[in-house]
Amino acid sequence: MRVALYQPDIPQNTGAILRLAACLDVGVDIIEPCGFVWSDRRLRRAGMDYLDQASVLRHQSWSHFQNATDNRLILLTTRGDAAYTDFQFNLTDTLIVGRESAGAPAEVHAAMDATLYIPMQPQARSLNVALALAMVLGEAVRQTNGT
Repeated sequence: MRVALYQPDIPQNTGAILRLAACLDVGVDIIEPCGFVWSDRRLRRAGMDYLDQASVLRHQSWSHFQNATDNRLILLTTRGDAAYTDFQFNLTDTLIVGRESAGAPAEVHAAMDATLYIPMQPQARSLNVALALAMVLGEAVRQTNGT
């Protein structure tokens, strides 16, 4: 199982996700361009000493990422077709989150094998991407016994 960040904007979120992935032994794909310099101190502060433990692949574009993966692609989005709690995860999934500022564009949505949402109160717009990914990844790891 892997996670992918589509053109991340906020280094603190990316750092938190890298820390999460290192702790759960899940690979990370970063789909460029990032909205920050990779060596940003805010990225290092949020990721702490876990950044060196994270297995990260950086892809220069969406098309390069698509060419590099055979995994089932699962997008976490407020416009998802199914609740993540009703979805059956498997070990060949890549959970993808979009940009914090703009989500994922139509071409990314069109390439997905599934789009999932997190059930929330009707007046709530969205969760922080790192929190959303942590919730869904936790369920995916639970379902697949963390292997």
